[in-house]
Amino acid sequence: MAEGNYSVTPWEVKGKVDYDRLIIQFGTQKITDELRQEIRSIVGDMHPMLRREIFFSHRDLDLVLKDWKAGKGFFLYTGRAPSLGMHIGHMIPFIFTAWLQQKFGVNVYIEVTDDEKFMRNQDYTLDQTRQWALDNILDIIAAGFDPDKTFIFQDTEYIRNMYPLAIKIAKKLTFSEVKATFGLDVSSNIGIIFYPSLQIAPTMFERRRCLIPAGIDQDPYWRLQRDIAESLGYYKAAQIHSKFLPPLTGPEGKMSSSIPESAIYLSDDPKTVERKIMKYAFSGGQPTIELQKKLGANLDIDVPYQWLYYFFEEDDDRIRKIGEEYRSGKMLTGEIKQILVEKLNTFLERHRERREKAKELVKEFKYEGKLAVQMWQKIHE
Repeated sequence: MAEGNYSVTPWEVKGKVDYDRLIIQFGTQKITDELRQEIRSIVGDMHPMLRREIFFSHRDLDLVLKDWKAGKGFFLYTGRAPSLGMHIGHMIPFIFTAWLQQKFGVNVYIEVTDDEKFMRNQDYTLDQTRQWALDNILDIIAAGFDPDKTFIFQDTEYIRNMYPLAIKIAKKLTFSEVKATFGLDVSSNIGIIFYPSLQIAPTMFERRRCLIPAGIDQDPYWRLQRDIAESLGYYKAAQIHSKFLPPLTGPEGKMSSSIPESAIYLSDDPKTVERKIMKYAFSGGQPTIELQKKLGANLDIDVPYQWLYYFFEEDDDRIRKIGEEYRSGKMLTGEIKQILVEKLNTFLERHRERREKAKELVKEFKYEGKLAVQMWQKIHE
């Protein structure tokens, strides 16, 4: 969806995104204060990314909460196209999904699309994408999911159980719809033409409403699901959309694995983190100390402030104080960058500890946990 000087599609995000306009373009709904307060009243808490409107848009979140209060429940679904090394932007949907699971006590299904990654890239082998899947699964587990209520599956392994449902979905989708939604053309291989039916299948793993936390660029995928779900006897998928964590290099677009200086990888050591932040993090501060003290910083374009605001500084009073001091010129660019370096390194150190422990838990999430066992016994028709 291109508009003005920005573009948001499932494949790329360019320019300075106008999120209010995007809601109108995509036909989604803004998450209102009433909805936020309703979540708080149900779970007694509100995640910083919800409080600060990082998750800002939705489809049918109101119906999900209505179902919950009526005792029908709901389930969560998100996924990952595996890659060589995840960055912190990739963790946003997983951190938020794990929080929702913890607060509502619901099942989570996480699809790892080793098949799609292989089919979409001429240079990748299936062995590579499978290996990346196993590696990424450790990072996903580290977000803090419940091993008995979470099923993590690779498409190439779970296909037998999904296939009957996938072909029912596939029969409902026309080539022209899939081509338009997924940006395909006549030279696209036939694997990625069929693939969307596999991405839709997990929304129908239970006969209740499915809630998908994801970046708003993923929204077009679920429009196809919403067109056909009821004709197959399932609910339309509900979504809760996040904004994009800006790349280090500036406030436009979103972080990219293929541009190392734009991202902090989960594997970056403390010195690398410090070097990248100090060298590449785009500043909204002034070019000299004198000017910074006199004029202060523009928080809207300052990447270190944005990252702290997104979720690295969870304390609302602390982030307010940082914002005031930096905007007024009391705080210098080097100081806010140093705050971010410390926060990131604390986050990454904790993440690596959890990731190490995750190695012992992979079997639980994929095969042996309570939900995983049920899922392997089930053929989805």
